Amino acid sequence: MAQSGPGVIRLFDEFSASPDLITVTTVPRSVGNGTFRLVGQGIAEAADSGAISNAALGGAVAVTTTDEDVHSAILETDIMFDVALMGPLIAECRLQVPDLDTKAVFMGFTDIAIANFVPDIQTNLMTAAAGTTLTLTASDICGFYLDAELTEDEMWHGVYNGGTTTGVTDSTAVELDVDAVAGEWDILRLEIDPNGTARWYVNGDLKQTVAGAVSTTTDLKFMVGVGAKSNAIEEVDIDYILVRAGRDWTR
Repeated sequence: MAQSGPGVIRLFDEFSASPDLITVTTVPRSVGNGTFRLVGQGIAEAADSGAISNAALGGAVAVTTTDEDVHSAILETDIMFDVALMGPLIAECRLQVPDLDTKAVFMGFTDIAIANFVPDIQTNLMTAAAGTTLTLTASDICGFYLDAELTEDEMWHGVYNGGTTTGVTDSTAVELDVDAVAGEWDILRLEIDPNGTARWYVNGDLKQTVAGAVSTTTDLKFMVGVGAKSNAIEEVDIDYILVRAGRDWTR
């Protein structure tokens, strides 16, 4: 069948016009240029949470939770990506954290849906116990994970679940050997082929490849965010987000 129109979906935000304040009384809320929406229990209070400009060179947004444990603030898309029909899927994000304490950060793809002030990274996506144990709550997940409760609490991990290769729950097996540094930017890039093979890049270097990491039959969404692991405000600063996929031309 003949195909017409733009064949590539490209979602991008430089966050060059993020507001000084977002009053978050309802979710989801649009931020930046409106490509990605703000969700999560962690944006329930306007006084100390939301997504505001952090005045970085080139534009950046500070995604910020409330001062409540197990609350998250997340930027995301709809569930809109089919790996087999629309791959390769590419997600790239330049981000940093002000500190590495009492927080979890995730960037990648999953199938969890929105309900009111959900999702939350720890409740709906995955958790890490003190030490080296990951609990993969979401049936489908693929991305980068940082957690203050892991033994390697400063290291990026390449997590996955839902494909033909069983998701790993031993964090030492998915360490990417790159530490996040407070106040320094990292470029995280994830590529997923139509057959479910995934590749993790940090600052341009390939760190992990897993065949069958992702289901080829479950629709996914992109998300990036931070979750609080204590009664403290947590923040992740995002310079830009790029998500790219092929268009599904099925009639």
